[in-house]
Amino acid sequence: MKKRGFICWETAGFIFTSVAATVLHFLYEWSGEELFTALFSAVNESVWEHIKIFSLPYVIWGFVEIFCSGIPFRRLMPSKVFGLYTMITVIPVFFYTYTGIFGKNIAIVDILSGFAITALSYYVSYRLAVYAPFIDKYFKLAAVLFAIYAAALAFFTFAPPRIPLFQDPVSGEYGLPGKQEI
Repeated sequence: MKKRGFICWETAGFIFTSVAATVLHFLYEWSGEELFTALFSAVNESVWEHIKIFSLPYVIWGFVEIFCSGIPFRRLMPSKVFGLYTMITVIPVFFYTYTGIFGKNIAIVDILSGFAITALSYYVSYRLAVYAPFIDKYFKLAAVLFAIYAAALAFFTFAPPRIPLFQDPVSGEYGLPGKQEI
């Protein structure tokens, strides 16, 4: 496996994910709140919706890498899934830690941390794909974890649990704006 070539793929993925997440942050509003766009764009300012806008482009780029990077599927897929779970774990941990310390969120910290955590996720997948000789042994676990992620991504946009992760701090609502259900 050519390390330098794969690092180029991961760098391109970081750029793609960062640009796409920025667009996805506003897409639901720009679309006139089209229901279809709610599946992959932010429908409110909750932490969950920010996880969604960074993680979905990461997954899309992972599929590009699977088909184009030349890294064996059973090696790359677990590496990408563990990078994905790094992202979806570290985003809320970082957000709730720093807002707990400062008592409020700071927009520039939110934005920059999203990009930094995205870079961390690509670094994790790179290190696992290139340096972890055992990673292919976690293929089945990674497939299950990916299925859980995919189901949660769709389900929680339309039926979010009533916990802070899913609550829009601006409106106090959960999920789709104006479509509150009990």
